[in-house]
Amino acid sequence: MPLTLADRVNAIEECYEFMLAYAAQGLPGDAGSTSGGQLRELMRRAVAALSGLAEAYAAAVNGQASYARFLTVLARDADDSLAAMELVRAQPSLSSQLIDNLNASIHLRALLTDVFLIDEILKLQRPTANPATSTS
Repeated sequence: MPLTLADRVNAIEECYEFMLAYAAQGLPGDAGSTSGGQLRELMRRAVAALSGLAEAYAAAVNGQASYARFLTVLARDADDSLAAMELVRAQPSLSSQLIDNLNASIHLRALLTDVFLIDEILKLQRPTANPATSTS
């Protein structure tokens, strides 16, 4: 089943938030640790979410020309983040220090900023519900 844009963003954000907590644990590696297994699973999901992320946003903005250059930036940042995450995932041991270095990666931070920016723009473009006609 293809990932929705919301699924992709949630997977990336959830992974990043968990990586922040994992980095703070001071673990020498992930072997035998529950959080290490969870980290690897969240990273797997984030990698899947990064693959095709720019295309998912392109579909969300219906090919509007004003987004073209930004989507190029987003694609590059997603690809750079993907390369960093795949490199880290390939390691036999994931220490807290290694994950802290990944968290600090300018590539990952740029990607998160890209996602926050375009998500905020898309939120502003959504029609707001009329309180008089709302059923809640």
